[in-house]
Amino acid sequence: QVQLVESGGGLVQAGGSLRLSCAISGRTFIGTAIAWFRQGPGKEREFVAAIRWGGGGTFYADSVKGRFTISRDNAKNTVYLEMNTLKPEDTAAYYCAKGRVGTVTSGHNYDYWGQGTQVTVSS
Repeated sequence: QVQLVESGGGLVQAGGSLRLSCAISGRTFIGTAIAWFRQGPGKEREFVAAIRWGGGGTFYADSVKGRFTISRDNAKNTVYLEMNTLKPEDTAAYYCAKGRVGTVTSGHNYDYWGQGTQVTVSS
């Protein structure tokens, strides 16, 4: 049974930082991609960042490039999203997802999703 559990969300002022964690139960194999998506109020879900579990290659949405960093800890089976220089427009529920190495920016690429963690950035 695969489960993903996000944590680390909260309320932060603009310019601040947060680190989200995604703990993954079940084995994670080469050929797996783990991603973060977000959905803001009244907005559609959007891709944020992804990482290939095997080679560690990373992908970012243009809106977060240079501010967010995705990383993984193989031993802990956990993926992190370090978010710096946060902006009010980053306010959203953040979800991690597990899928295949394919079109990593598409939600359709992912079979398993966490319940989400809320990030609120005040101006």
